[in-house]
Amino acid sequence: MSKAIELVNQLEKLQIKNLYNSDFYWTWDKTDDEIAAIFTVADALRDLRERNRSCRVFDSGLGISVFRDNSTRTRFSYASACNLLGLDVKDLDEKKSQIAHGETVRETANMISFMADVIGIRDDMFIGEGHKYMKTFMDAVTEGYEKGILEQRPMLVNLQCDVDHPTQSMADMDHIIHHFGGVENLKGKKIAMSWAYSPSYGKPLSVPQGVVGLMTRFGMEVVLAHPKGYEIMPDIEKIAQENAKGTGGSFRKVSSMAEAFEDADIVYPKSWAPFAAMEERTRLYQAGDKDGIDQLEKKLLAQNAEFKDWTCTEDLMKRTKNGTALYMHCLPADISGLSCKEGEVENSVFERYITPLYKQASYKPYIIAAMILTSKVQDPVAALRKMDAGSERKLF
Repeated sequence: MSKAIELVNQLEKLQIKNLYNSDFYWTWDKTDDEIAAIFTVADALRDLRERNRSCRVFDSGLGISVFRDNSTRTRFSYASACNLLGLDVKDLDEKKSQIAHGETVRETANMISFMADVIGIRDDMFIGEGHKYMKTFMDAVTEGYEKGILEQRPMLVNLQCDVDHPTQSMADMDHIIHHFGGVENLKGKKIAMSWAYSPSYGKPLSVPQGVVGLMTRFGMEVVLAHPKGYEIMPDIEKIAQENAKGTGGSFRKVSSMAEAFEDADIVYPKSWAPFAAMEERTRLYQAGDKDGIDQLEKKLLAQNAEFKDWTCTEDLMKRTKNGTALYMHCLPADISGLSCKEGEVENSVFERYITPLYKQASYKPYIIAAMILTSKVQDPVAALRKMDAGSERKLF
């Protein structure tokens, strides 16, 4: 029996009918079974790919990507996922579209969705705007489908918004599951999600929010560390607290990187911008206040510089469980002495973890493909069985 079929047998026991024709906005909207299904399907697809089985469930169709912020890993992971399943990928370049001439979101959504099965959107720049844009976009698509403009309603994959980065946090979690030999081994494991110094400002909050919003669902001891003034969204902290109560884990906040790293099994030092400052930044952009934006940037860079000691060093890593905690980062990292003078992590630490870091990133295409498959295929169990018994991907 192949690994894929073993995983399919597990999938059969999960209650996932509501995933069909659903969108993927953020992880906390999904049930435990639905989250488990994404991991299970992702691992099955990976096994099929490694054994040279074709995973095409589409003969034609488009996966549209809308990146309103820069991306390397997520952009190519999305393209890889769509291609794996048989979809062609087309990127909407807003500078080359009619959006610059006043085309509305409603119009854009319908015009690019005629033969689309999936819409992937990244809009993480402004607090209060990214998720709203995705909802507006998909509401327009739904209306187009209901009125017969579109033959099918494409599903949404949130490729990062101002609130969550579900493809990242789920890829991170899949990496952790494999690293520790199974989800059953995660209960009681300590993960330190820590702010770290960066010489730039304005990094989204969605990565730390995605991590604490997901990893508190697995009975883990989740610690959020940051200096005063770098709080995340209060609503996400409440979600993390409720998750921890329900799984026998814990969620707590500390104001010391050293305390967070103490006996940690996993460390995730990553810079992000203060929630309150990002709200102010959004207001300034909406008002077209360029001088105000420039002043805010100077203020935030000066504030960051007060905490240059918040960096992942060899000494801090020695504080972790047996000095061998799994170091994680969504990449790219600000690497002291390499990509910048002073940053999130010492070069020696980063270099030592290159292989696991790249493995961490490698789960994302399969996570995205699993999100698409479970939404667009009514019977994913049957589909995966057919893939396992079907044709080879490489014909020669």
